[in-house]
Amino acid sequence: MGYKILTLSPGSTSTKVALFDDTKEIFRLNVTHPAEELAKFDQAADQFDYRKQVILDALAEQGVGLEEIDAYSGYCGSMGPTVGGIFAIDDTVCDHVMNAGVNHPAILGAPLLHALAQVHGKPAYAVNQPDTDELNDVARITGYPGVYRKSHVHCLNQKECAIRCATEMGKTYEEGTFIVAHVGGGLSVACHDHGRMVDTNDVLEGSGPFAPNRSGDVPLKPVVKLAFSGEHTKKEIDGVIGKTGGLVGLVGTDDARQIDARIEQGDEWAKICYEAMAYQVAKAIGAFATVLKGKVDGIVLTGGVSHDPFFVNYVTERVKWIAPIKVYAGDFEMDALAAGAVRALNGEEGVMTYTGEPSWKGFTMEGAIPEA
Repeated sequence: MGYKILTLSPGSTSTKVALFDDTKEIFRLNVTHPAEELAKFDQAADQFDYRKQVILDALAEQGVGLEEIDAYSGYCGSMGPTVGGIFAIDDTVCDHVMNAGVNHPAILGAPLLHALAQVHGKPAYAVNQPDTDELNDVARITGYPGVYRKSHVHCLNQKECAIRCATEMGKTYEEGTFIVAHVGGGLSVACHDHGRMVDTNDVLEGSGPFAPNRSGDVPLKPVVKLAFSGEHTKKEIDGVIGKTGGLVGLVGTDDARQIDARIEQGDEWAKICYEAMAYQVAKAIGAFATVLKGKVDGIVLTGGVSHDPFFVNYVTERVKWIAPIKVYAGDFEMDALAAGAVRALNGEEGVMTYTGEPSWKGFTMEGAIPEA
């Protein structure tokens, strides 16, 4: 028998819980939290005891006790920009995330893991945490002084799929160069250069290809005009950027299956909009090939939309000349958390100590404009 790894991912209305034997899944749960229960808490941080008990109850229903767990690994929000890799979760991590001023349940990832792990003195890990930022400095510069690009990307699934692609090719992740496109509700395309994610779009702040429910890059002046027209609130405009733009705004749905059905029924508008998203993904992949000077070992398509042959075929036809294409459709975040813990326990990857110091603090050279 291998190591028993418990993985967690706290979301807005549910907590994902999974148990692995090494990297083999034993069970996976998505424990939903009723709105009336969450309404009892003013802040996400106040949900700690509630979520902890929910997790313990879920494990008890599966007949699993904490004494059986060898290590814990999870989705840990608000650690701030760090390099990618594996961090030991300790008091420093927990204090930082709980006092980061962020009101989202993702901040509970590290404290929950730490509390559970301490019961029997087991290790807890944050693996390729969501605020990982490894961008090259040159990738940060924009033409608007004081506005710099940061990395907000599907880091955990991006890196896991790049690792899988490298393994299939007989390489390690650190030996290869990969371009990964994750297309789910959000969409991120990232350039992986010998173990570092050196360039990407920003899925939170509105850059890159448009996504099923996010606007991506748009011409700036029309948006500025809308913002100052007095006809739209900041919340409405932010909503289009991050929730109701993209395919949702264009065709009324972010469900690729529904769009495929409409295309089959002759809906030309649905077809051109869906093709436009795939077109922009292919264009981003081509752009990142220049970052790697054309030396790309593999192109990876992942995320829920990568289940769709229409989307995959459209992108493949445009980028297959660059490098071999691997498709890992779906979301492998829980698997990635378990795999990271196993690498840490086996000594295959070093475990870092978290200091709270950001991996990027802004440009400090003479002439740099302070961040807006």
